[in-house]
Amino acid sequence: MNRILSFFLFLSISSAAISQNATQAGALTVAHVDKKTKEFFVTSNPKAEYKIFGYEYPNITTRKMVCFSSYTYDVGDNLNKCPLGSYFDSGKMKEGDRITYVGKAGSFSKMMFTSGSGKKTIFYFPKGSFTIK
Repeated sequence: MNRILSFFLFLSISSAAISQNATQAGALTVAHVDKKTKEFFVTSNPKAEYKIFGYEYPNITTRKMVCFSSYTYDVGDNLNKCPLGSYFDSGKMKEGDRITYVGKAGSFSKMMFTSGSGKKTIFYFPKGSFTIK
């Protein structure tokens, strides 16, 4: 019985990881980090479908901290309950809010969300979520 439950748990985690990577493959065209300023940008593109999550720790099973998505249902009601918010693009973030690239963390990129009030929060994007230009 325990083996069966473990197998189903493994399948559900694996399918979530595969779908995360599949949606991020299209995100390469909409998200980038400026090489000089290290600032993260997402430009909305009505023809592209994308969903990019930032996680509390460098592990996709941890809490989703921020979401950039082309889907109205993700963004409109903050469906994923991301504490840093859900957005169509980085231009829709609150005045003064910004995201900067900090460095690598295994198969993730360490990012910093700085609010307009100066509060800083570290989170992680899976590699392949954006390009550095």
